[in-house]
Amino acid sequence: MASGTVLYSPEVLAMALDLARWPMAGDLPLIGEARSASCGSRMRVGIALDETGAIERIGVAAQACAIGQAAASVMARAAAGRSHQDIARAEAQIVAWLGGDNALPDWPGLEALTAVRDYPGRHGAFLLGWRAVLKAMAAPGQRA
Repeated sequence: MASGTVLYSPEVLAMALDLARWPMAGDLPLIGEARSASCGSRMRVGIALDETGAIERIGVAAQACAIGQAAASVMARAAAGRSHQDIARAEAQIVAWLGGDNALPDWPGLEALTAVRDYPGRHGAFLLGWRAVLKAMAAPGQRA
């Protein structure tokens, strides 16, 4: 297993701080929340969709470890223009990758977080952003 120094690298910590670029705004109409059963981390995501149902704006409020925050930052950075199907596919690919079954999913920025694969206790926090977005997009009146 890799050391904690590798998991919480300066790059990962900087990515976690970068999450502040997507503050939770009161005018985001769709809200989704997710919680990691393994560590108790929580993520609240607000989104606004465009006329096609793709993400137009996103805001994130995280009560999570640096890994959860860094992963949410990676998710938020590339969320614009993504549909429910895109987010669901990415989440499924990340789950498979974390389980050791597939190559790293094609989502910009994930390569900086590859050390998390060796830390199963952080997998739940890593997935929070995608899962919260899926819940927001499945809100009443939205595509499931």
